[in-house]
Formats: sequence, C-alpha cells, structure tokens
Amino acid sequence: MGAKQNPTIINRFIDFIALQRRYSQHTQKAYLADLQQFEQFLALLSEGEKSIITQADYHDVRAWVISLLDDEKITARSINRKLSALRSFYRFAIQEQLIASSPLRHLKALKADKPITPFLPLTDAKQLWETFLETPACDFTTSREQAIIALLYTTGIRVSELINLKISDLSFENQQLKVWGKGNKQRIVPIISQIFALLKNYLEIKSQIFGESFHSPLICTDKGEKAYPMLIYRTVRKYLDMITTIERRSPHVLRHSYATHLMDGGADLNAVKELLGHSSLAATQVYTHTSIEKLRKVFQDAHPRS
Repeated sequence: MGAKQNPTIINRFIDFIALQRRYSQHTQKAYLADLQQFEQFLALLSEGEKSIITQADYHDVRAWVISLLDDEKITARSINRKLSALRSFYRFAIQEQLIASSPLRHLKALKADKPITPFLPLTDAKQLWETFLETPACDFTTSREQAIIALLYTTGIRVSELINLKISDLSFENQQLKVWGKGNKQRIVPIISQIFALLKNYLEIKSQIFGESFHSPLICTDKGEKAYPMLIYRTVRKYLDMITTIERRSPHVLRHSYATHLMDGGADLNAVKELLGHSSLAATQVYTHTSIEKLRKVFQDAHPRS
C-alpha cells in the first residue's frame, strides 16, 4: 500500500452517483460514510499512514469484513450494504481506468437471515373477523373491503393474484377459487362458506352499480375498473390499524397469518405449499417457525424433565 492519498476520487464517485445515477441523498450519505470508514480501516492497517483506497486488495477488504463481524451491533445485512457501496465505488474506479479489477471480485456477500414476516396473533385474527366480517355490509365500498380482507386472510393469495381474479374464477357451487399464480400456474383454493356469504353480498351490490359480467374483475375500483395494488394496501392497512399492534400491516401479513395459523392448526406442510402456490417446500418452510415454537412450549409445559 502506498502512502499518498488521492483526496478527490471518493468525492468524484459521490458526484457520479448523484448526477449520473440519480441516487438519493440518503444513499449518497450512506455510501460516503461506508467509503470513509473503509479508508480509516486502511489507515489502521498501514499503521497510521493514509492508504490509497484504489490500492486496496482482496485481503484488505476481507480483513475489514472480519473486523466488522467482531462488532455484535452490526448485522450481516448491514455489512452487505457496505460491501455494495465498495462494489459500486470500484466499478467506477475501473471505468475511470484507475484500477484494472475490483478487489471484491472474489468476495461473496454474507449470508443474511431473512427477516420473519410478522403475523396476526389468533386473538387479533378473531377480532378482525368478529368486528368487520361477521355481518355483510350494505354499501359498495365496505362490502368490497370485506371481500378483500376475507379473501387475503382465508385463502392466502398474493396481491397480484387478488387483483387479477375474475368473477368467473369463483365457483359458488364447489366453494372454491381458481387462482392464477406465478408463472401463470393455476391452483384451486377452497373457500369457507362464511366467505361466500360476504362475496355474494359484495357481488350483488357490485352488479347493481356496474351490471353483471362473468368476465369482469372480481375486485374493482369505484369506477368498476380492475383494482390496483395501492387500493389493496390501503384497505389492509385501514383494518389492521384498528385491531393490531404489530408493526407491519401489509397484505403479505395476512398471507403469512393464513399459512402460520394453518401450520399451527396441524396442517400438512405439503398441503400448505399447494395452497400458497409455492414451487418448492423450501419457500413454505419459513412458516414452520411458530409451529416449532408451539411444540417447544408444549414440551416445556408437559415434559417432566423440562
């Protein structure tokens, strides 16, 4: 490592991501802080000499990552973000012909644990049902909101799947829903009778306003057009705000609650996989976490040696 510092390269990079890449000020500040932190580490490695950041090699970056891992307050996700800043910087340095290759080219991102999506406690789910879904509404907006919440929680479908549903996908005779999932794969999801009462009420009100069409969107806007994601998100947020204290209140929380409550009730993992439209069991296994905790509690409460 050399002793001479180029004071402009980092500033030039920040100008580049601000003007050419249109990165937000928040990202600019974060990248600048990460690069300055790495510079300071390089100075420590060189025993007080200011090292040139463009002369850092793989071993320097790896040593920095190891030092960051020693700090229990820094997560793998945060370290990966710092490495992302370095990767962007060194790509810029290559474009500027300051280096021939990136010192991160052989460095893999750390394996970060995926955050567990929160789910509604059963008491909250019961309150949601008893407060908002037991009695069919008399107006279009409320009946549509009931249909949205009921379908998301009792079928576990995704937002994209919900807004693409047509009335023809609904079978009152068989009490089931035809869902078109990722990769245009079709699956059949059973629906409980109470939900059909809400859907029937909603469709009757809908037909009075917009007329009947077997191939029209099941969930529509106030103008009778196909629903859009923000309409679904706003509806879910509105109702979850009133009954739960969990931080995240998105449609995916209802999907997660559906799967979690099925697993806690003893549902087979393969069956839940099919209901959710997952392509592999690996994607479904995230929902087993609460069941395992539930089994652990049963063991601790019941086993004489626990």
